[in-house]
Amino acid sequence: MLKVEQLTKSFGGFTAVSNVSFEVAEGEILGLIGPNGSGKSTVFNLIAGALKPSAGSVRFRGAEIGSHPAYRVAHAGIARTYQIPRPFRKLSLLENVALAAFYGANERINRQKAFSLASESLQLVNLPTEESARVEGLGAAGLKKLELARALATQPKLLLADESLGGLDHSEMDSAADLLASIRARRGITVVWVEHIMGVLMRVVDRCIVLDHGEVIAQGKPAAVARDPKVIEVYLGTDADAFSY
Repeated sequence: MLKVEQLTKSFGGFTAVSNVSFEVAEGEILGLIGPNGSGKSTVFNLIAGALKPSAGSVRFRGAEIGSHPAYRVAHAGIARTYQIPRPFRKLSLLENVALAAFYGANERINRQKAFSLASESLQLVNLPTEESARVEGLGAAGLKKLELARALATQPKLLLADESLGGLDHSEMDSAADLLASIRARRGITVVWVEHIMGVLMRVVDRCIVLDHGEVIAQGKPAAVARDPKVIEVYLGTDADAFSY
């Protein structure tokens, strides 16, 4: 479904991502992991059209999208979430998600369709669908769910989930991981999940790609990646509990 080849992004003299290559099969959940500053979110920004590559290729369903702006990437069927949710706080939950539905898929939809998609997406992430439900009062977990619902309302074929566990406690992390697995099972959506908290992610994903300093240092099945000496060295330098899964 997605093929990234020799993807590189430089900012002046600093290279944030260097010759990153990987593929994502349809229906897969792929974990893109690494410590803070390893280049994970930059890779997402390059795929999603927020940044243009300095070199390399991004192909989605056989078509090159590496130079496309974000709205064209969304129209092609790729949605993403962000580490820090920024909802429209004067709008209801339903209105927040309906707004995403209007601008996501490459089709004209009416108000009824947009609000229907919004309601379905909110139900999928276990948030209230009543028009009276507001953003105020949502904790970190609720805001992450709202961010996910907005992405789902764009009717994606591929979801880029960016650090869905940040700011959550252990119970909320487990719920977020289960939710991503449920989205794959119930909607047939392929998922690439960027995360630096390795433990919870490892029990959900089919494969892992590990980045460090903008380069791929390991890839494969979760159990094999967790035993890789390079990965152990990288993670033990940042989080001694990284492998507790």
